[in-house]
Amino acid sequence: MRILVHDYSGHPFQAQLSRELARRGHDVAHSTCTAYVSGKGNLAPSADGLRFLTIGDGTRLRKQAYFHRLHQETRLGLELARQVRRENPDVALLSNLPVPALVVAAAALHRLRVPWVLWHQDVTAVALRSFAAAGVARSMGLAAKVIGAGEKWAARRASAVVVIADSFVRVHEGWGTADKVSVIPNWAPLDEIVPVPRANAWSGEHGLDGVRTVLYSGTLGLKHNPALLVRLAERLRDQGAPVRLVVVNDGPAVPVLRDTAAAHGVDLTLLPFQPYERLPEVLATGDVLVVLLGPDAGQFSVPSKTLSYLCAGRPVLGLMPGDNLAARLLREAGSAVFAPEESALDDAAAWVRQVLADPTRAEGLGKESRALAEREFALEGCATRFEDILWSVSRGSAH
Repeated sequence: MRILVHDYSGHPFQAQLSRELARRGHDVAHSTCTAYVSGKGNLAPSADGLRFLTIGDGTRLRKQAYFHRLHQETRLGLELARQVRRENPDVALLSNLPVPALVVAAAALHRLRVPWVLWHQDVTAVALRSFAAAGVARSMGLAAKVIGAGEKWAARRASAVVVIADSFVRVHEGWGTADKVSVIPNWAPLDEIVPVPRANAWSGEHGLDGVRTVLYSGTLGLKHNPALLVRLAERLRDQGAPVRLVVVNDGPAVPVLRDTAAAHGVDLTLLPFQPYERLPEVLATGDVLVVLLGPDAGQFSVPSKTLSYLCAGRPVLGLMPGDNLAARLLREAGSAVFAPEESALDDAAAWVRQVLADPTRAEGLGKESRALAEREFALEGCATRFEDILWSVSRGSAH
């Protein structure tokens, strides 16, 4: 097949899937959006039959200017549509697109008679409704209705849908699209994110050798409350276990973290997203790694950073709803999950303090994390399921 995979975010496991599909003999174009700032995966060519493409070059997304962002994301959808026309694939696989871009791309794919698969990573309207309910932006209530309608419209036009957790199926039952849904949980690249020593070149470069650290690496978006990270570190200090809070992130959470840390006297190291090849060293530098997910996104989002953390073989603290798929994985690995609320921080800090005080326990938790990743994240089976879906969709089309 000629396959176009577009992963708007540029995450590691989508690129790994494209490499595997190319290894199996398919002609794969893997597309990402450079305008979206996040930790990127390995996007360097390394296989015959695989090309990496981009959209959004030279565009800087204004995430907080909602109407301007709507215009930008619509234009990115048009840019993706032009890319599809140039590539002329037998089938397309779309992941992580913002809804305005997704709607435009879906309309273009229909016009070009290219069958496509929606790889549904988040139900966007849920996050927007939580913003409205929290009073962050009342206009989000109307936006959630519009975005929800667009998301449903696009899903109905996809030839197949892949969701990342069973909880998504209920949404598609309401949309009338459940009959074409397959559940394939996300994974992380075991061969790219590996355990490395706690004292490593990256930790040395940033003065973190011998410093007890709580580390967060990844996006901080609508689903997160970044101030909880600072307050967790504050609780640890108050419990007699001071730590350095290390956050690797670019975006609107940065000034929130900086100002909150200054107000609470928390020792904070803020760094931009690091090169992907250094991610194992970055994650090894965290004595405890933290995942954040807001209460209203629990069933309809699975933070992929959790999967990378497990691959890195570290103790992990989840501040997230207990019914999230990632929470189940953390509990299986022996790590801890607490509600993403201020009231849970004392207990969360007590767990971190116990791990920091017991190197043998910390080492055991790290080994359990890696062992779980090796059981759960086998690429071959996931790739075969995607390949079967893509074959079915492409053969069922007149394209």
